[in-house]
Amino acid sequence: MFSKSRINEPSGKAEGEKPTPAEAPPARAKADAGSAAPKVKATPSVLSSDLTVVGNLRTAGDIQVEGTVEGDIRAHLLTVGESATIRGEIIADDVVINGRVIGRVRGLKVRLTSTARVEGDIIHKTIAIESGAHFEGSVQRQEDPIEPERAATPGTAPAAFADTASLP
Repeated sequence: MFSKSRINEPSGKAEGEKPTPAEAPPARAKADAGSAAPKVKATPSVLSSDLTVVGNLRTAGDIQVEGTVEGDIRAHLLTVGESATIRGEIIADDVVINGRVIGRVRGLKVRLTSTARVEGDIIHKTIAIESGAHFEGSVQRQEDPIEPERAATPGTAPAAFADTASLP
């Protein structure tokens, strides 16, 4: 007796009707045409609380440290957990410190939470230090705190991350 109304349907199609290929969303049409799929952000690497790493870590992604690292770390986002200890230099776009760091910290955005313990210099573009954080060292603001060595001598990598394959 009553037919389904098409008034509330965005495409004018009744409920249950499939869109024709011409009506398919542009993203789907591109994917069906064989173009590259959109990039998916990788899951952060997590170093558990019972893990000790001796050596440098480098990634373009994110790292969450809950254990101990004796070496330098370079990442996009580094989160230092409350139970973590890092002895070395940190270079990252974003740094969130909840645990202990002994060494220099370089980051565009650096955040020391109330449980942070930092012994070393912090070079940053923006910084936030919560009440209760323990900090011993100096704080210096730079427009580009991540790549000062490269800016000083174009074409060279920071010494902490130099390619060891070219050594004799």
